[in-house]
Amino acid sequence: MLYIVATPIGNLADLTLRALDTLRSADYILAEDKRVSAKLLAHYDIRKPLLVWQQHSSDRDWQKIKLLLQTDKKVALITDAGTPGVSDPGGKLIELVLQQLPEQKIVPIPGVSALTALISVAGIALDHFSFLGFLPHKKGRQTLMTKIKNSDQPIIFFESVHRIMKTLEQLRDCPKKLIIGRELTKQFETIYRGTAREIADILNKDPKQIKGEFTLIVTSKK
Repeated sequence: MLYIVATPIGNLADLTLRALDTLRSADYILAEDKRVSAKLLAHYDIRKPLLVWQQHSSDRDWQKIKLLLQTDKKVALITDAGTPGVSDPGGKLIELVLQQLPEQKIVPIPGVSALTALISVAGIALDHFSFLGFLPHKKGRQTLMTKIKNSDQPIIFFESVHRIMKTLEQLRDCPKKLIIGRELTKQFETIYRGTAREIADILNKDPKQIKGEFTLIVTSKK
């Protein structure tokens, strides 16, 4: 059985009781980065064999996991932070299971996601929105920027510390309001509200705030 387990995006106390029970009862845990996941597991004194599943995993890696599932092992998939399958390699693993082990049961263990965390404090109607994950570095980026500026519904996406200022610069001429979450659930969590120009000015005045990962909502209204 394969469990898809959501883990904290910062605050370790955000791990659900069900997720905790699942990880404690698993035979193996699949992690995107062993070093990152080891900190979470050590915090809860969970000692299980760790295997790596990430974007560069090979067919050989998949075959090991496949054998575990075929021999009725309980396998839990976690990501570095948040919900597996949301802008991370978890989706590829689930696709392989569905294709090659169609009888295998896949169980979602819901929990934290930076996407829903920011939505919950947005203060705008989000009955309908588009989610773009991480924007491409180069190819197709400008096309998406045009889509974001012209969209008649909110657009949500993730951005890294390395590209947040570039993104704000590309949206500088956009009159729409943005809601940006930085370091959500962590000690220095910050929510910014305003145009891209206004938020960029805030960050430029205090470069110390340009750290961590960012979740952005570009609203549909000016």
